[in-house]
Amino acid sequence: MKRILGLLAVALLFTTVNAQRLDLRDITSGKYYARGVSPVTSSADGESYYQADGEYKMIIKYSYKTGLPTDTIFNVKKARDCTFDSFQGFLISPDEKRLVVYNDAESIYRHSFKANYYYYDVRRNLVRKLTENKEKQSIPVFSRDGRMLAYMIDNNIWLAKFDYDTESQVTKDGAFGKIINGGTDWVYEEEFGTTTLMDFSADGQLLAFVRFDETNVPQYSMQIYENQLYPSLFSFKYPKAGEPNSKVTCNVFDIDSKTIRKMNIPANTEYIPRIEFLPSGDELAIFTLNREQNKFDLYFANARSAVARSVIHEENDRYIDSELFNTVHFFDNQFTYVSEKSGYAHIYLYDNTGVQQKQLTTGDYDVTELLAVDPVSKTVFYESAEESSMRRAIYKIDMVKGVKTKLSAKQGVNSATFSENGKYYINNYSNATTPRIVTVHDATGKELRVLEDNAALTRTLAGMKLPTKEFITVKSADGRDMNAYIMKPADFNASRKYPLVMIQYSGPNSQQVKDSYGMDWTDYLTTQGFIVACVDGRGTGAKGEEFRKCTYMNLGIYESEDQVAAAKHFATLPYIDGSKIAIWGWSYGGYNVLMSMSRGNGVFKAGVAIAPVTDWKFYDSVYAERFMRTPQQNASGYEAGSAIKLANKLEGNLLLIHGSADDNVHFQNTMDYAAALVQANKQFDMFVFTDKDHSIRGAANRAYLYEKVIKFLKTNM
Repeated sequence: MKRILGLLAVALLFTTVNAQRLDLRDITSGKYYARGVSPVTSSADGESYYQADGEYKMIIKYSYKTGLPTDTIFNVKKARDCTFDSFQGFLISPDEKRLVVYNDAESIYRHSFKANYYYYDVRRNLVRKLTENKEKQSIPVFSRDGRMLAYMIDNNIWLAKFDYDTESQVTKDGAFGKIINGGTDWVYEEEFGTTTLMDFSADGQLLAFVRFDETNVPQYSMQIYENQLYPSLFSFKYPKAGEPNSKVTCNVFDIDSKTIRKMNIPANTEYIPRIEFLPSGDELAIFTLNREQNKFDLYFANARSAVARSVIHEENDRYIDSELFNTVHFFDNQFTYVSEKSGYAHIYLYDNTGVQQKQLTTGDYDVTELLAVDPVSKTVFYESAEESSMRRAIYKIDMVKGVKTKLSAKQGVNSATFSENGKYYINNYSNATTPRIVTVHDATGKELRVLEDNAALTRTLAGMKLPTKEFITVKSADGRDMNAYIMKPADFNASRKYPLVMIQYSGPNSQQVKDSYGMDWTDYLTTQGFIVACVDGRGTGAKGEEFRKCTYMNLGIYESEDQVAAAKHFATLPYIDGSKIAIWGWSYGGYNVLMSMSRGNGVFKAGVAIAPVTDWKFYDSVYAERFMRTPQQNASGYEAGSAIKLANKLEGNLLLIHGSADDNVHFQNTMDYAAALVQANKQFDMFVFTDKDHSIRGAANRAYLYEKVIKFLKTNM
């Protein structure tokens, strides 16, 4: 009955009379966000999952099949010697007999943090501080039998042996700004998505780790104001395009002999984004990339002899996406890997000698995630854009027979988190008019129950006057089809002419145009007399390698041409005022605002650029060089793609916004661009959020930002 009522509410979504109107502060406060479920950790057998209760006072074990709690493995009120009332997060050992919880988390960068960790023995119901060291700990990693834990303190690795109640220091050369053992530097965290490069061998006798020497990496500094009489200075190592990276080595600590061996991979290895011991034995998988990121080598190193053998060597005319390394799953004597070598991202099966056994998926579509592998049933579970580049569906395929089965039933955007070995999964689904629905399924795709249906939000939306979103296709500057949507006011009048605001991100392999639910400030913008449009131009994702990588070595050129082409198309529509078109973007999107306004010959009357890159020489080495190579290798590309160099060609009214403490796209980008505009005698508006980072977080900050943007658009359109 609840689901029937929910569907009726959706049906009424755009037809309700005398409905409530959108309020910007409600949007920025999260009133219309679709709820999900708290993160879960699968049990080793894949039959259960662990989840913190709502107050983070207990860790409860639930059955995937029934959804019923089967055990409470940690409770702050019942654990012996527990000195805290709640915790912020937890990590369970592979044998599920031990865990660590943490409090007092302190952010380092976007994802990394350090905290006070506490060790808990499930069988003894006893909790204690992980270490007597006064400094906070980070990146804990359990051995596979759960009897040891490696962690980092002040860039050094420490090892706790729970059977003996001892801890010892593994490395002693760690130092801020110089040496990092086991953890990662700023650019690895940001661009390779990892904060930990440590792993135990299956027998627990060896601990592998990557050592970073960032001594020669240039340092970036920014002032932090915080109402201080004298602002403080925050400095950290940040390799910009063409500048020195950290020097990395892969090492193995022999726990019994207390010796460290360096693995014999090529000395000129630039990047090691991932390491992992194989499921059995002493072989360590080491993933490497060259500086240009167009050569990928997977080595299997004998962790005792340090001798390494090449298993995969793959080269690409442009670049290899390091996110594909996450699709490698080791099992038995085989592994999976998603490669783009056919022109689309597809799943391949290899044996441990590096011989390709078969290509599991084929076709003119991209596999967008490899989700799980069941070695018993020889099944691979994955997400793909087979039906539409704007949608995602969940599939499984038999590794032996090649039989493919679609598991997701609803059309829109599906994502899934699988239990160990793919026995069950939690599915997140939405489409443009349906807020997130979270369900549990077995490996056949059968729905077992609903965890979250956002029924209350659906009822709220049904009682409101909301804009209509239409998915359309627009031609790129060279005639290719681009995904787009146009969002019209709820009281749209086809006989009127509306000003248009084009929102976009446009970065490589990104997507803004998806058939998924989202309520943002742009929905409110339609209540202020604007039409909103969004176009995913060349360079964006899920349409094959050529579409995705055609911007290589020339960032900013095709992306801006496509936004200009789209604007010209929209200007021909009878209900769009072609003299009143604006463009908006954040980060890469902000960069493309500046490029589009400088290369658009006046098609944009106004633009808003938030936290924009203004010259790729200012951005980090891994990202900038992946798509542009170094400034030394590609001087003409950096020149052509520099918004600063094109500042004298800017046309239209511009609002620049930046956070002064942005450690990602540095405030330097906006300051140097502003100086170039002054030199070119181009008038513009600018606003700075004091001590805010790249995301300019906080409901009040976001409301202030969007109110300023909307006022600017009304005034300058």
